[in-house]
Amino acid sequence: IIITISNPNMLMMKSILLLLGASASLPQSHGFALLQSTQQCHRSPSKTSRQMSNQSTDPSDLRIMVNGMPGPMATASAEACLRKGLSLAPVAMTGPDVEPSTIIVTDAVSGTSASVRLIPANDAGREEIVSSLAGIREAAGKENVLAIDYTHPSAVNANSVFYAENDLPFVMGTTGGDRDQLMDDMVSRKAFAVIAPNMGKQIVAMQAGLEDLATKFPSAFAGYKLEVTESHQKTKADTSGTAKAVIASLKELSDDDFDLEEDIKMLRDDESTLAFGVSKEALNGHAFHTYTLTSADGSVQFELKHNVEGRTVYAEGTADAVKFLATKVGSGMEGKVYSMIDVLQAGALE
Repeated sequence: IIITISNPNMLMMKSILLLLGASASLPQSHGFALLQSTQQCHRSPSKTSRQMSNQSTDPSDLRIMVNGMPGPMATASAEACLRKGLSLAPVAMTGPDVEPSTIIVTDAVSGTSASVRLIPANDAGREEIVSSLAGIREAAGKENVLAIDYTHPSAVNANSVFYAENDLPFVMGTTGGDRDQLMDDMVSRKAFAVIAPNMGKQIVAMQAGLEDLATKFPSAFAGYKLEVTESHQKTKADTSGTAKAVIASLKELSDDDFDLEEDIKMLRDDESTLAFGVSKEALNGHAFHTYTLTSADGSVQFELKHNVEGRTVYAEGTADAVKFLATKVGSGMEGKVYSMIDVLQAGALE
């Protein structure tokens, strides 16, 4: 199974040699593993007039606070929001040690731009963000203000609590942090959120398929040895969240005692990354993953690859996720945590 995505101008699907035939559908039982206890709450409620009104709202009425700029993933997501007709909030959080500044975010495809003041996520900065939120909500409507987080693994848990305590629906694209604590905090606070290790549509579909295979055919690869190599840009501080999710399914299929901390081969240096097949132009933004299952006698081998150069596929999925979340916020239902598989099932990934 080989999935490769390359990026000459924008990300384009280069080849999909095999789709997971056993997983042609995405049943409701699927979801981020940590979300299984709340799956029953994700059933589609009957549409109220309020929900219908929200779904027909002009996307430009939304105000999206994209936190983590001027980092490349946050910036790419802000550009994708503009490309999809969303409006950016005039303020956003940046690193706690970054000086306050104002940047212009410009989407080269649509030609749309927006000015955003970056406020450091320290105590004084958070007070300014809360004050600014009040003004944005008064102008745009509380339900129309949402956040995207592409900050740092060390900030995941504190940021998510900040969003929940300030009743700010958010899409958490940042990986790392204490994920169990993250889910506990958000579920207990009944927060509106989309939390997932990967925001790319095709990769989300692949993950759903693997989860389905692992559920239907556990231990189908019993006795097979699992090997995983993943390469990302030097600035990625943690192990790939996507790799962890895929490995969880592959372990169910193989019964391998693969250790997430010890057995993943992480590539972060240019020499190893280039040898792994990444183009020189993509050294600063890529995600190449190879998962190999080999039989005990070495006579049979299965290989799964998903190779991405650039950030567009993730950025656009993130923008779709925040639009999906806006419809849930406007539906009148109680706050819930969703995965990207929920977004895919809803047909909300464009």
